[in-house]
Amino acid sequence: PFLWYYWFEWRVKAYLKKVRPDVFLSTDGFIPLRSKIPSVAVIHDINFEHRPGDVPFLVRKYYRFFFPRFARKASRVVTVSEYSRRDIINHYDVPEEKVDLAYNGANELYRPLTPAEINEARKEYTGGAPYFIFVGSLHPRKNIRNLLKAFQLFKDENKGNYKLVLVGEKFFLTKPMEEQLEKMKNSKDVIFTGRLSPGKLNQVLGAAFAMTFVPYFEGFGIPIVEAMKCDIPVIASKVTSLPEIAGNAAIFASPDSPGCIRDGMARMVREPELRQELIEKGRKRRELFSWDHTAEKLWNSVDQLLKEDA
Repeated sequence: PFLWYYWFEWRVKAYLKKVRPDVFLSTDGFIPLRSKIPSVAVIHDINFEHRPGDVPFLVRKYYRFFFPRFARKASRVVTVSEYSRRDIINHYDVPEEKVDLAYNGANELYRPLTPAEINEARKEYTGGAPYFIFVGSLHPRKNIRNLLKAFQLFKDENKGNYKLVLVGEKFFLTKPMEEQLEKMKNSKDVIFTGRLSPGKLNQVLGAAFAMTFVPYFEGFGIPIVEAMKCDIPVIASKVTSLPEIAGNAAIFASPDSPGCIRDGMARMVREPELRQELIEKGRKRRELFSWDHTAEKLWNSVDQLLKEDA
């Protein structure tokens, strides 16, 4: 946080004063508050306002002090879902007409796998067994602890050889997740891959039986769109932005209820017609999200600012 303050309030400000650009575009929301250059701040979400305990102390203090000021100082704000847009407007008292929406996209590399490719990927990661998958950073906001509880409940009732594959890096505050893993009698069926390259992720995601993405808070949820691009059905949290992004192409579960998450997993197994229906709906839903669309919306915000400033 001290370096962030120095960088933006002194180094970036001095550089902007020197080169005098038409617009300063910040894709992570940080802007120099003392600069007079018009700015567009992309604020993906303000999860730290709702779940401050998930963020280290000094980072939390910095975010909660400066981001309201960034949002108010910026000439325009862009965010990635209508949920985040309303959240920023209401929480920071920013004029509605100043905050624009530009949905995220997903890498065009992601595609459905052939049956042979699915078999090969499953052999590599789970010894050939079908599996549920989570993709994302492994920290408290992502709700890994309740996902592990739900998977154990699922295994208690289902005799199939299903696994749970978790793709992502460990962050801070992972002790509750590790304690839950130690308690599980089926912990050997939980597989951690670490972070994967897009090519490897396409393999492991495209071979999954279903995605289980049940965080407590999400500003958008790119893994949901990635799953849809791979023809993988989704179980998602019914909170924050995820119903907006998944639409009718997911089973929704309460992130606070392992039993509810377990029920979604069980339905994927018991109801093959529903699973196929979700895949079909996902094929239509994914067409709403592309980085070309994101770029167009972002440029519209910049262009609008240029016209206003002319």
